[in-house]
Amino acid sequence: MVSTIQQENASINFKPKKFVVWLFVVSSTIMFGGWTSYYLVFAASKGKGHGLVLPQVFTYSTIVLLASSVALFLAARALKREERGIQQFFLWVTLALGVTFGVLQFQGWSSMISTGAVMVNNNAAISLIYVVSGFHLLHILAGLCLVISSLIGSYREVPQDVAVYRQDITSIFWHFIDILWIYLYVFLLLNS
Repeated sequence: MVSTIQQENASINFKPKKFVVWLFVVSSTIMFGGWTSYYLVFAASKGKGHGLVLPQVFTYSTIVLLASSVALFLAARALKREERGIQQFFLWVTLALGVTFGVLQFQGWSSMISTGAVMVNNNAAISLIYVVSGFHLLHILAGLCLVISSLIGSYREVPQDVAVYRQDITSIFWHFIDILWIYLYVFLLLNS
């Protein structure tokens, strides 16, 4: 009887926590929207964009991030079927692809630096590439923490409703940062 009451209280607390994640998603969208708006205003006033050919590695990182979202989707589907082993496999794949994305971002920055496009320069549009991709990478790190939390929960065999909640939070956040990167990448490609 006591465990039923505790489970009901736990499920009641899921909604406010999920709302906080959605609030973070909305605030992050506003933040990145502000930066891209600044970019457009700057480019219009100077009559130029960042003037760079973005490194090819950014394309690869985009593909890796898309693959990680597919893996996370498959992990969530496996969890709903109560196939924890398959969920764990796809969470590990998501984690590996997320780390790979981060490594590719650093390679992209290195490539930009080698062409002379450094963070501090006379073109704020170039600096903005570092700012938005850097803050996006921070979001990736937060997303990886959520993936790790889901992964730990899968090994500890937490109750199904708690595991689904963790997976849902992870999915909301991870798919958001995936969509955000695609938006940023296409935006930077179109405004060069």
